[in-house]
Amino acid sequence: MSSFFHIEASDSSSLARAGLINTYRGAIQTPTFMPVGTKGSVKAAGPDDLRSIGAQIILANAYHLNQRPGEEVISSLGGLSAFMGWSGPIITDSGGYQVFSLKDLRKITEEGVCFRSTYDGAQVFLSPEKSISIQEKLGVDILMCLDECTTYPATRLEVERALNLTFNWAKRSLKAWSGQGALFGICQGGFYPDLRQRSAEQIASIDFPGQAIGGLALGEEFEVRLEAIEIARQALDPLKPIYLMGLGTPRDLIEAVRLGADLFDCVLPTRNARNGQLFTRFGRLNILNSRHKLDPNPVDENCQCLCCRGFSRAYLRHLHQNREPLYLRLATIHNLSYYLSLLSGARKSLIEGTFPCYYKQFFEFLCQGAQEGYDARDLSGPKTPNINGDLRC
Repeated sequence: MSSFFHIEASDSSSLARAGLINTYRGAIQTPTFMPVGTKGSVKAAGPDDLRSIGAQIILANAYHLNQRPGEEVISSLGGLSAFMGWSGPIITDSGGYQVFSLKDLRKITEEGVCFRSTYDGAQVFLSPEKSISIQEKLGVDILMCLDECTTYPATRLEVERALNLTFNWAKRSLKAWSGQGALFGICQGGFYPDLRQRSAEQIASIDFPGQAIGGLALGEEFEVRLEAIEIARQALDPLKPIYLMGLGTPRDLIEAVRLGADLFDCVLPTRNARNGQLFTRFGRLNILNSRHKLDPNPVDENCQCLCCRGFSRAYLRHLHQNREPLYLRLATIHNLSYYLSLLSGARKSLIEGTFPCYYKQFFEFLCQGAQEGYDARDLSGPKTPNINGDLRC
C-alpha cells in the first residue's frame, strides 16, 4: 500500500499531514477537496473549469449512475472518465447515502437493501457485491464499500446494529472486489465514542487501500462531530489515506486537516453558490444583499479564479436577480476555487512546516470578516482549539 499512499510531510503539533495518492489516472496531492458530480457532472462547471481551479479528483454516485443511464451504458462508452470528459481520477460513493436518505422507502437486511427508485418507483436491490460491481463497471479509480449510516440522534442499539452490518458488508465488499481501482472501507459508530472507536478498529483490521469516516454532519453539535473524527482517526491506520465523507464548512475542513484527514467532499460550495452565498477568506458573502448593487469589487480580491478576475459583485448580483445561467457558472467556479485553495494552502503550509500559522491565520481572517459584516457563522460556538498560540477575536 506504500506505493498507493505516501506521506510527504507532517505537523509536529497536530495530526495534520501532506500526502500523495497514486492512481491509474494520476497522482492526488493531499489534503484536497473533491468536487461533487453526483450524476457524472459537477453542476454548472465543466471539466475545463474544474481543471483551471486545481481540481484533482471528482466524486460521483454509483446509485444515481446505476439508475440513469446505467453502468452498462457508461461501460460501453469507455467508462465514466470518457463519458464525462474528465481525464483525472474519479471516486464513487457506493450508494450508502441513499440507504440512509431513503429510509422511508427502504428495507435493510443482512443481504442488502431493498428500496423504491427515486426515478421511476421500481424496486431496487443493492448489496455490497452489487455496489462493487456497479463501481467497477464505471471504471473509477477509488471505490467505496456499501455501509449503513444511522440518523442523529440514534439509540445505542440502532448504532451498534448498523456498525455490525457495515463491518460485515465491508468484508463482503473486499471479497467481491477484483482489485480494479482502490477500495476504501468506511467506519461508522455514530456519536458513541466506544462504538466509533470499535468501528474504526474493525475497518483498520481489514486490508483496504484506504479508509473513510462516515456518518457525520447529520445535525450534531460541532464539538461532538470533532470528537467523533478524532476518535476514528486515532483508531484507523495512520499509514493509509483517510477520507472524511460529506463534510462540510470551511471550519470543518481546516479542523479535520488538523486531525489528520486527507480527502474531503461536500455539496456546500456548489449548492451555496446557486443560492447566492459565496465563500471568502473573511466569511460568507450574500450576493443578493442590496449593498452589492453598486459594488465594483470582486468577490475576493485575493482570489484568482475566473469569477474574481473579471467580474464585479454588482454584476454577479445582477446575473443572480435575472436568473442568468452565467451566474451559476461563475459562482460555482468561485466557491470551488475557494475550497480547493483552502486545502492546497494547508498542504503548502505542511510542506513548509508552517501549518500552525496557517491554521491561526484562517480564524484571524474570519474574525476580521465578522467585524466587517461578513457572515462568519463558522465562528459560532466555543472557541476553536489552539495550535501554537492564542487566538483572540
